[in-house]
Amino acid sequence: MSVNSIAQWPQDTRRTAIVLPGGGARSAYQVGVLKAIASATPRGAPLPFGIVTGTSAGGILASLLAAHAGDFHEGMEQIERFWRHFHVNLVFDSSLGAMVRSGSRLVGTLLTGGLLVNPPRALLDTTPLRHTLERHVNLARIRHSLTKGYLQSVAISASSYSSARSITFYDTTAPVPEWTRAWRRGVKTELGLDHLMASAAVPFIFPPVPIDGEWFGDGAMRHTAPLSAALRLGADRIIVLGLRDPAARDGLTAAPLHRLPPAPSFGHLLGYMLDTLFMDGSQADVERLERLNEAVDRDPEGSAAAGLRHVVTRVVQPTASLSSLTDGHLQELPAPLRILLRTLGARNQGGQKLLSFLLFEPGFTNELIDLGYADGLAAMARGDLPGRAVEAPAPGLG
Repeated sequence: MSVNSIAQWPQDTRRTAIVLPGGGARSAYQVGVLKAIASATPRGAPLPFGIVTGTSAGGILASLLAAHAGDFHEGMEQIERFWRHFHVNLVFDSSLGAMVRSGSRLVGTLLTGGLLVNPPRALLDTTPLRHTLERHVNLARIRHSLTKGYLQSVAISASSYSSARSITFYDTTAPVPEWTRAWRRGVKTELGLDHLMASAAVPFIFPPVPIDGEWFGDGAMRHTAPLSAALRLGADRIIVLGLRDPAARDGLTAAPLHRLPPAPSFGHLLGYMLDTLFMDGSQADVERLERLNEAVDRDPEGSAAAGLRHVVTRVVQPTASLSSLTDGHLQELPAPLRILLRTLGARNQGGQKLLSFLLFEPGFTNELIDLGYADGLAAMARGDLPGRAVEAPAPGLG
């Protein structure tokens, strides 16, 4: 079965999944793509995806979508407004006192070998993020969306430091039993704030989160099969909203230099680590599915007997470098955080990657939303997203 356009997909959205990988502040790009889809969705219509999965910041966005699943258009207006007015201090404590405490504790630990000063659990304090999620994510509405049939399944992944497994916490109205596979497990539960905080707990930067006697960190760490949760929850159509820069995902490298550049700073290395952590493996999953689809198409009856099905996938990725869009936005960050970044050596070109994950400020997130919106319209025009692209971009909510 060859499917060239989402317009050819069946209209039953219960088996259509949206997959939202993580990427810190970069997730504003996903908001823009979703805004494009919403612009082609009638007001009052529910979410056009019956299955929503997410990791890290993508998990937070997944929870917002699930809470607003009853009216996708109105929900996206609220989500866009939230992201367009985002600030760093809604995610972590960026005050001078917090930056001084964080830096001095790290230095004190190194100087005393941990004898006089205990090692910090993390570089930054994410108490503000918990308060932000408490105010803006109506967890009760997620269960309401499920029971009303606006949504069939929602899943958020985190990484267990205890078992070294990727754990997918999911809630569903479909008869989907819990699963255990190599290095990953699915646990049915009613989603709570701890699941969101755990999924977004970037190692070293954000503190780990305890859930049911285990410590959890960012879901991207062990997410070797990003599409598996959507498949387990019954998807036969999957849309992935990636966050990788074009050069990174296409394997492009910079031109060779005639002399060795300066050694990478700590901030450069930290940004590289985050880029590696959030290296979206969905493209590899898509390639595996395409090979499986070929086998299913060659032997439909045998594949059906074996429980295999044809799964259509589409991936929407940024057409411009998200790291380069940080240029000109550094001054938007609070002064204490700028000082910390300068201490880490992240205020040069090599630190752009780190900035692109931490720059939760309107100037940067607005650019990403606008880029995602333009890319989303282009994807609709190609038939890679549901809906028909509007002729002119809808104005931002401001």
